[in-house]
Amino acid sequence: MRTVYLDNNATTQPDPAVVEAMLPFLREQWGNPSSMHTFGGGVRRHVEQAREQTAALLGADPAEIVFTSGGTESDNAAIRGAVEAMSPRPQVITSRVEHPAVLEPCRWLRDQGYLLTETGVDHLGRLKLDDLREALEAGPAVVSLMWANNETGVLFPIETVAGLVKAAGGIFHTDAVQAVGKVPIDVKHTPVDLLSLSGHKLHAPKGVGALFLRRGTRMKPLLMGGHQEHNRRSGTENVPGIVALGKACELARLGMEADNRRMAALRDRLQAGLLSTCPDSRVNGDRTARMPNTTNISFEYIEGESILYHLSDLGVAASSGSACSSGSLEPSHVLRAMGIPFTAVHGSIRFSLSRFTTEADVTYVLDQLPPIVRKLRAMSPFVKK
Repeated sequence: MRTVYLDNNATTQPDPAVVEAMLPFLREQWGNPSSMHTFGGGVRRHVEQAREQTAALLGADPAEIVFTSGGTESDNAAIRGAVEAMSPRPQVITSRVEHPAVLEPCRWLRDQGYLLTETGVDHLGRLKLDDLREALEAGPAVVSLMWANNETGVLFPIETVAGLVKAAGGIFHTDAVQAVGKVPIDVKHTPVDLLSLSGHKLHAPKGVGALFLRRGTRMKPLLMGGHQEHNRRSGTENVPGIVALGKACELARLGMEADNRRMAALRDRLQAGLLSTCPDSRVNGDRTARMPNTTNISFEYIEGESILYHLSDLGVAASSGSACSSGSLEPSHVLRAMGIPFTAVHGSIRFSLSRFTTEADVTYVLDQLPPIVRKLRAMSPFVKK
């Protein structure tokens, strides 16, 4: 049975060039880069090369890159570290459609007595800027808003947001885990203070990520116990992962324009084909300001989980909402915040493509999915017979 993988916002296939880059640091060059001897210390230059490659993708200075274990750690470190370093005691602002890696630490801070405001989005998943402006009037703030939504692919106007936050004297963190490698980012011209990214979202392995920390931004470290990363993140460096992340960032920087153009064409073909062959289906989210690889489609009157089971039996991998929420029967908090009707929110499927997605993959899904939808609707109690 063939495999068609359209769940790349959950995780991506490691690029073969990335795997090759990391293998020497599992086989021969496995020393500790903090060691004084040459066997370990000689590895240090490869860590610094990866730092340069990661910085180049963001338009950052290499000294502003802190390596972490992934997006969740980067988000937690940024939010909690900035809040603890800021004086006087700040408020916390985020949105209702953030990934749990942002929502949960923000709500934990609320439980510790901090004022938390969760801004809304409109029916297309676009940030309500007036909500943000109103929240910023309450005083100094740490603001954390995503660059791209993991479920719908909708892009927030980060340059505008960053300007508003800085004008109000706040600290701005963006969870760019889904955006890095798919959306051009230049922190020299976008005044974000902190930015999170994760390796396994851009064809590096799981377990490695980075935090951009703008020079001069105060942040208390989340992890303590060592001098690594200039005392900003303790723990022996994951050298194979860091080298892999650097290589993945280099590949993304060099190939982004061509990859985006190709993914967007395939995404649009898939989307148009499903909308034309599956009546009572709808795209969730803004069709213009979104990532080139993502479409979220609701097939009304049926359960998304049932669609996924049938697709999985045919070798197709997709998802219904965030991978971190899989197994939950609760509807997507993102789609609920957008006001998607009940008949559609439970039947939503996210298709997310990558540079490895092919025309044949799209053709296969267009052949297989419409009969599944017809079959499930024939059994649905919500469809008039």
